[in-house]
Order: sequence, then C-alpha cells, then structure tokens
Amino acid sequence: MKIIKYIGGVLIASVFAGCSDFLEEPIRGQQDLSEYFKNESECAQQITGCYQSIFYDDWWQVQKFYLVGDMCTDDMWMGNTSQGEGEYKPLAHYTGNTQDGGNCCQNFWQYRYKGILRCNIAIQRIPGVSFENENLKKRYIAEAKFLRAYQYFDLVRYFGGVPLLTELKMPSEVEGIKRATLEETYAQIEKDLKEAITDLPRKDEYASEDLGRVTQGAAQGLLAKVYLYQEKYDQAEAELDSIINIHEGEYDLLPNFGDVWSIEYNNSIESLFEVQTNSDIAYNLGIRMPVVCGSRDDGGWSWGLPTSNLEKAFKDAGDTERLKWTIIKDGAIIPGDEERGAYTISAANHKSGRVTRKLYIPLNQRPEPYDASHIPLNYRILRYADVLLMYAEVENVLGKDDKARWALNKVRTRANLAEIGTEVSGKALCEAIRLERRLELALENNRLFDLRRWKGDDGQPLICSIMGKNGSFVKYNLEESTDQYEISNQKEASNKGISFVAPRDLLFPIPVSEITMSNGSIEQNPGY
Repeated sequence: MKIIKYIGGVLIASVFAGCSDFLEEPIRGQQDLSEYFKNESECAQQITGCYQSIFYDDWWQVQKFYLVGDMCTDDMWMGNTSQGEGEYKPLAHYTGNTQDGGNCCQNFWQYRYKGILRCNIAIQRIPGVSFENENLKKRYIAEAKFLRAYQYFDLVRYFGGVPLLTELKMPSEVEGIKRATLEETYAQIEKDLKEAITDLPRKDEYASEDLGRVTQGAAQGLLAKVYLYQEKYDQAEAELDSIINIHEGEYDLLPNFGDVWSIEYNNSIESLFEVQTNSDIAYNLGIRMPVVCGSRDDGGWSWGLPTSNLEKAFKDAGDTERLKWTIIKDGAIIPGDEERGAYTISAANHKSGRVTRKLYIPLNQRPEPYDASHIPLNYRILRYADVLLMYAEVENVLGKDDKARWALNKVRTRANLAEIGTEVSGKALCEAIRLERRLELALENNRLFDLRRWKGDDGQPLICSIMGKNGSFVKYNLEESTDQYEISNQKEASNKGISFVAPRDLLFPIPVSEITMSNGSIEQNPGY
C-alpha cells in the first residue's frame, strides 16, 4: 500500500503491502510538491494516501476516538478498571474538564486535518496532470472530495462548526483563521459530496482490483446522513430512495446478522463504505480495535465495554439474535468460536462483564502476534441496514408511515423479530425506529450522534433526558440496576453522566492547544 505523509511541508512517499490491489504502488523517495504531480501514477499514490488517512497507522490517532463516542452514551463504559482512566473520563463522564477533555480530542482533531490536507492537495493538483483517461482523473478527484467530506463530517459531528481549509496553505496563510459556522461547515460537506456523486462509479462498475474504493452509492448514503443530521428530510429522502431503488441489486442486507462484522464478509453486499485492512504486520494496515476492546483475560485492553443497560434493551425487545452477535458476557460460549470454551472477563479488571462481539476475532482468524495493528477486519462505516433505518426515520417524519414500516420491518425480519403492523404509526413508530437504530447499530459509533440530534417531548436533545442527574441512564445505574458486576466494581463510578449539562455537553471541547496555536482566533465551544 502506498502511504503519503507530510512533514514540514515536504511530501514523503513510502510503500506498504496493499490491502487491495488498488493500494499497491511503487517506491518513491522524498520530493517537493512542485515536482511531484507529473503523471497518473503519482496521482494514484496521492489518492491512496487519502484513503489511508481515514484510520492512519494505529489505534491512538483515530480508532480510539470512535470508541470515545460510544463511551459517552448509555451503550458503553470506559471499562478498564486495572489502569488509570487516562484522557477518556473527561468526555465519557462529562466532567467538564476542558484541558483534559481537549487533550483526549487532540490526536483526532490533528489527524483529521492531516487527512483533509492530503485530500486538498489531491483536489488542487490532480486537475493539472495529463491523463490518458479523463474519466479516471475525474474519479480520483471525486474520491478525494468524498474522503474530505467524510473527515469534515466527523469533525462537525463532534465539535460543531470548524475551520474550513479546502486547499493547500502555508502556516502564514492560516494565521487568524476562525471556525466556520455549523451551516457553513455542512454546506462544504454537501458541496463535496454532490460533486463526488457525479463522477463516482456505481459499486458494480468497479473492477475487482478496485474493491473498497468509494462508490456513488457510498457518497449518496453519506450525503443522506448529512441531510438527516440537519433535518433536511426531503433531500435525505431523495438520496435514500436512489440507493434503495436505483441502486437495487448493488446493496442488500446479508441474510445472517452474525456475518455483518465477520472478517469473512469484508466488503459484503451490505457494505456501502468501510475502512480497508490487511494483516501484513510490517506496515500497520490492520486495526487494533479488537484488542483495545477485548477482555484483559484474552490479551485485550478492555477499553469500551457494553453496559447492562444496552443488554437490557435487547432483552426487553426480545432480540436474542442481535444480542448474541453484539455482546459477549463473562462465562459465555461465543457463537462462531465455541471450541475455545467459556470466555473470561474477570470482575476485578472490568467495569462490565461484557465485551463487544462485533469486534471480536475468533482464535483461528487471529494474526500473530495478535496485539498489533494488523488485524484484517474492515471497519464498517456505512452499511445498508443504516440506510434502511435512515429511510424509515425520514419517511416517518414526512408522514409516509407505510414506507417507514417497510424499511423498518426489513431490518427486523433479518433479526428474527415480528413485523411492526399498521396499528403502529406516528410517534409510536418513531420510537420503534429509534429503538431499532440502537439495537441494530449498537457499538458502531452512531448512538452519540443520534441522541444529540433526536428531540424528546420537551423539544430538547434526547441525550439531555438520558444523561444528567435526573437522566434515565444515571438513575438506572444508581437506583435500578441489579447487575452485580457493575455495582460492585466502582473503580469506574456508576454515576457516569451525572455531571452532564446542556448546552456544554452537546459538543466536545476544542483542543486547547489548537486555540493556543491560533492565538485565540479559534474559539472554544460554549460552557468549557
């Protein structure tokens, strides 16, 4: 795989073994940008660097922050009670500590902007290169625009409006830069995705060696989510309807929910977009998240453990199928890895006696050594079940409950649950769709954003009624829970979320170092 890095304004190119054929590129040395973009091969290498920037080389740049998002919800504890709480607690427990919370955000912020820089260079320089195939040039630019849009979407969901950089600039050129508004940031994301859709191929138009590249359907799916987060329901409906109907045959649900997060089903028919991985240990092209989330009795680090509250939600819904493929409990026999016997999650080292099954790697599929960034499980960013549930939500808001029930029931049927009948409509159907998103997409870095955007009966973001001193999650853990694992182990306090206050905790703090380096032109979020 070809990786591009930028150090002190100089482009450095180096080669890594490819996780797909399209990522394999020849060795190049250090070059100045003005001498670099001369041919199609160099442009291909740059685009490969844009893809690699989604997750970078190891767990600490971006991967851990995807866990932080779920740690801030009712689905996940920090989990590790044998080590210090590190930088997770200010965010996960809503302490309001701006400095430490900002430090937790620092790497994510920095590496998202490094990825945006790579995309900016591609978008700015590739048009000036002569191509034999002009459609290929357009596709490369479209891929870069999608990847830039995705990384800005990551930033805006966590922080609100952020500084917008859409071309290569020197440090002196960005002095005094300010944050764009929320609306301006979203407008840029929409612009990139709309332009990308025009020049991206359909999934079934790519050659096999290009498996994993951005598709037209992926861009439409992401654009639909961008619209949904802004409550632009008509526009979201159009994009989702296109994926479901015009792209019919490209995407569908896998028959078995247990296959959705399996290594054997990387890039399946259910996938619109996922991070590509490889098990070659020399080049850090896999993910380490399965180790980070795993039991300490299984060589893991136990950061990010499912809550008993999430397990209860599955049980209350009668959802045994998705429960067994989402949560592994202490002493359980693991579906798909029965030969290992009972799984151990020792009480002294874990806040919860649970780990996520979605990121669990069966023993016979683990590369050696296991604790390294070369686990070949693609990280699912956008899948068809999410598309269907977004469609159900949008149609319900627009008063088209028949269509909403169709999409909802398609997801429920795969989970062996009874269909929702016509007697369920309006607000009741809305609640059913929200619950389905929690169960179907549990531990996939969606819950926090859903809770921030959904409104309760009081018109406030739903997270305000789940966290806080009167929040349902806080009351559950302090007054109602009978889970002895969580009750007895107070090395991570069960009052997680009791310090939540709005509007402060509807966004994360901007890293203090970024504000300092900008001489104060980048302003902090309210309340920090």
